[in-house]
Amino acid sequence: MAEPFKNMYNEQFFNRFTKDLQLVIKDFDDREFVSQIMDNEWENRELKQRCMHITTILKKFLPADYKKAITKIFELLDYVKNTQPDFSKIDDTKFGLTLEYGSVLDNYVEQYGLDDYETSVKAIEKITQFTSCEFSVHPFIIKYPDKMMQQMLVWSKHEHWGVRRLASEGCRPRLPWAMALPNLKENPAPIIPILENLKNDPARFVRLSVANNLNDIAKDNPQTVIDLMKRWQGESKEVDWIIKHGSRTLLKQGNPEMMELFGFNSTVKSIHIENFQISILKVKVGNSLEFSFNILNKNNKRTKIRLEYGIYYQKANGTLTKKVHKISEKEYAENSTTQITRKHSFRVVTTRKFHPGLHQVAVIINGNEFEKYDFELIE
Repeated sequence: MAEPFKNMYNEQFFNRFTKDLQLVIKDFDDREFVSQIMDNEWENRELKQRCMHITTILKKFLPADYKKAITKIFELLDYVKNTQPDFSKIDDTKFGLTLEYGSVLDNYVEQYGLDDYETSVKAIEKITQFTSCEFSVHPFIIKYPDKMMQQMLVWSKHEHWGVRRLASEGCRPRLPWAMALPNLKENPAPIIPILENLKNDPARFVRLSVANNLNDIAKDNPQTVIDLMKRWQGESKEVDWIIKHGSRTLLKQGNPEMMELFGFNSTVKSIHIENFQISILKVKVGNSLEFSFNILNKNNKRTKIRLEYGIYYQKANGTLTKKVHKISEKEYAENSTTQITRKHSFRVVTTRKFHPGLHQVAVIINGNEFEKYDFELIE
């Protein structure tokens, strides 16, 4: 079994963290610090709770004044910068701090700096050059929506790729595990100028964030994203990649405008599915559904096909809910027959709870769903 993610706060982490803190905090007692963290509830805390608990204890050892505490954090970051390579020049997917280290500093600003906007903005700008501060930004966007989004726009032109990435990642309306941003879900207009500034960013990690932000926006405001992508298409190969990656939800939904944008014929009248077979109609939880079928392209020319399948999962209330899974995107030869085989795992994972009973599977071509076939999931 994989090691629980919360255990990243381990002995190795505390040895490094306390050693660094001793350099910037006078008379820092590392044993007392760790002792207060490893209290009777430590083992019961999950990842986020552990991070917040460490931050709470850290506050006791930093100056009581928030501005002075941030000064100490800056001293700590300067030490890290002077003793480690310049990650901004090595690889745009690396930060100078480990996730667990950076998360504590990030969380400190989120917990204790919300009432000191100016100091906290400077802190976020510096910390995010060593780690990732997108979670701590959300409370500031909620409390200071206009000022914070204007700051994000300024950050979108920052010299450091980590700050530019934060400009996009920090305002994602549906950022996983982050505080919700209901105003931006309703009206994403303040985000668009930021994405405009970043769509041709030299850092791949920044462009990935732009694509993920577009995908978030598309879930609540699809037409906004569709119109933007039509305007962006063909600007550069990097922007075309952003468009494709950012449209994944719209494509899985079979949005006709997106299908047309990427050259998929939404009618597919010349495409037929034959000989659909499920190898075992009763699939045990932990095993895989195996199915196969033939694609017949009866067209007299090559046809571009986005091939997917939908699994209709049983819910606790007895209804079915569909999730679309991509197989491939490619051209099929004229007047051809192609056999497709697929396995779909029902291995137990923490992100999905399986409910035994009726399930269904269906082939999807260019957003058009074909006949559904029943199978049963059993314990």
